[in-house]
Amino acid sequence: MTKVLTDARSIRIKGRSFLAVMLSPDLPIDEWLIRLDDLAARSAGFFLGRPVVLDLTDLPIDRSQLKELLTELTQRNVSIMGIEGARPSILGQGMPPALKGGRPVSDIEVPVSETPVKEPEVDVRSRPAAPEVRPAMQSIVIREPVRSGQSVIFPEGDVTVIGSVASGAEIIAGGSVHIYGSLRGRAMAGSVGNASARIFCRKLEAELVAIDGIYKMAEDMAPNLRGQAVQLWLEGDAIMAEKLI
Repeated sequence: MTKVLTDARSIRIKGRSFLAVMLSPDLPIDEWLIRLDDLAARSAGFFLGRPVVLDLTDLPIDRSQLKELLTELTQRNVSIMGIEGARPSILGQGMPPALKGGRPVSDIEVPVSETPVKEPEVDVRSRPAAPEVRPAMQSIVIREPVRSGQSVIFPEGDVTVIGSVASGAEIIAGGSVHIYGSLRGRAMAGSVGNASARIFCRKLEAELVAIDGIYKMAEDMAPNLRGQAVQLWLEGDAIMAEKLI
């Protein structure tokens, strides 16, 4: 007997983009995991509920090592949404999907606009090679304090906060971060690959600061900078800081 569907309904499929943290392990993996544990211990909840992409570009590991790494990350409640840069031969059933084609981001500072823009997207679909066009970076202004538990994520450019950032709050910007108040939470500038980004704050009491993936915890900062107006920038693989006059 043939069943005829008389109430056929279409299936709606939508595209949606998310900002994910990129983790790039290095060898030996055991030592890298120790550093990861140190970050998680000193910044509680850093990975909680946050999508993570595992970048294995140029990392010489085999399938069994990758399985062990994924198991270790799962035990740490790190949710891997995809794997980038892995050889197809080391991927297997039950592993996160392979990702490629993330959008290139400018590494140079360009003029910003003070006009708020609609919610940005990060396109992770592959696309044909084309001449690179460097778009002008945008900026947003938050005209109220950022409270504990809140996150401001803006990968398209600079974030300016007219107020303070509370402990347990975070600012994640593709460009620079400007805070006209106390920075007690976490500030991450250059989050999508901008090594020239900077962090400025009127009063430094941060739990964590990061620029282009390089981070520094509160206890790693010079004591004479605590409570001071400070700017931070990246030189090589080190975060530099100085008081603002």
